[in-house]
Amino acid sequence: MQSNSPLSRICIALGLPDAHRLMEQARREADSGERFLEFRLDYLPKPEEGLAVIREFLRLYPDAHVLATCRRHQNHGRFNGSIDEEFRILAAAIDAGAQAVDVEIESAESPVARLDLLENRAQVIVSYHNFDGTPAMDPIMRRMLKVPAAAYKIVTTARKPSDNYRILSLAKTYPKVPLILLAMSETGFPSRVLCTIMGGFTTYAAPSAAEGTAAGQVSARTLRHLYRLDKVVKQPKIFGVIADPVRHSISPAVHNRALQARRFAGIYIPFLVSPLQLKDFFTLADKLPLSAFSVTIPHKQRVIRYLDTIDPLSRRIGAVNTVYKSAGKWRGANTDADGIRVPLEKRLRIGKSSILIVGNGGSARSAAFTLAAAGARLAITGRNPDRVRALAKICSAEPLMPEQAVQRHFDALVHATPLGMWPHNQACFFEDVIPASLVFDLVYTPQETVLLRRAAEQGKAVIHGLEMFLEQAARQFHIFTGESAPKPVMERAALEAIAEQQALSNLINHAPNNTLRASH
Repeated sequence: MQSNSPLSRICIALGLPDAHRLMEQARREADSGERFLEFRLDYLPKPEEGLAVIREFLRLYPDAHVLATCRRHQNHGRFNGSIDEEFRILAAAIDAGAQAVDVEIESAESPVARLDLLENRAQVIVSYHNFDGTPAMDPIMRRMLKVPAAAYKIVTTARKPSDNYRILSLAKTYPKVPLILLAMSETGFPSRVLCTIMGGFTTYAAPSAAEGTAAGQVSARTLRHLYRLDKVVKQPKIFGVIADPVRHSISPAVHNRALQARRFAGIYIPFLVSPLQLKDFFTLADKLPLSAFSVTIPHKQRVIRYLDTIDPLSRRIGAVNTVYKSAGKWRGANTDADGIRVPLEKRLRIGKSSILIVGNGGSARSAAFTLAAAGARLAITGRNPDRVRALAKICSAEPLMPEQAVQRHFDALVHATPLGMWPHNQACFFEDVIPASLVFDLVYTPQETVLLRRAAEQGKAVIHGLEMFLEQAARQFHIFTGESAPKPVMERAALEAIAEQQALSNLINHAPNNTLRASH
């Protein structure tokens, strides 16, 4: 197997419990241009039913490449038969035309293994799966290499961000060995994008965003169109966003489209990082290495302790949303400030206005210091009285309890909490009357939050969070790349991403069985 084959960079994993549906799905993928498909025969009640599907599929699409897998239940598959039966089914799949087969290392090492039924007839991929974590890799590789194979697949479970590098680094350690290196879980998602970029043979994808065979798996369309795996260079600059949660972020869609528009050799990836994993994330960031990354909830304040320096504005605010490496040092900046100030300046005279800020986290701090510096009369409210008072004190604002805030009226309100953010779309800080003439919600997914909808119903002017997001993202892009941001491109990408996110949310909410299937 050649790691530079354009056909092999993405393998579509098909796991369906019905032979007819398996054929339909395979044809849909082939008709959309996919030519490397894995048939999970163990998903069928009788794996032998898949043999006719392989034969007919390759008759219809003779240029396709089929990988047959029949993973046993003991290895987190669905086949309840013996190792001998597993090998006989895989041999029959080769007879049906499959050009490659996947054999779990436990089966390949067994005294009853029948590798002779497979070798010299098809390409054999020997697999290792670990559903508990990502252990030391060298002992695993030594074990794998004892079994001759065309390629080796090592799939672990990422429990922390640096697990991505632990597994991906094998491509650098064993550059002449065809490897498939993936980490399951949302934390391991970066490995799925970076595998082929960092020297791996292929990565696995789902037929669609709602039909994965493993945690963290995304659709081939996402890998091809959002992350441009067919086109990205071998050593692009790596950018990203850190958050918890991170699935809602449209930053990858916006920044990757902007990088593409500017023909910039870079890729932008979401990193799920919990508050306790920031130090570990910087281990990953240094080793990959990352060039720069966006910072969002809940890290805008915590991340500062890991930076070498921050700009004066960030120091005053006490929060950063942009981190970049320059001269070997991690530096922090805050583009949220402009993202908040610019949309408000278009609608009112900040220095002559009374403004209520809802929240006390990093975004609220950015709003408070920015608007205080512009001369606004500020009040701050939130659900943590101590933090509200602390923030109000350092930016000369009036602290208010929520029940006090609704008794007043302000020229503008800036909502800077995660309430109402996808997927918890129905949450809203205000149960009834919103105490301002202009309502600015920094939440941008969904585009119309419950807060903004209620504000509009009450006859108030509104500013969508997307406006703030695009303003700060454009300034981030310039910091990341040194180039001007293609703002129209970024706006279109943002709107498309929000629409797709909403469509996926609707699909999942109305699906009869919303469950992910089980391996790699």
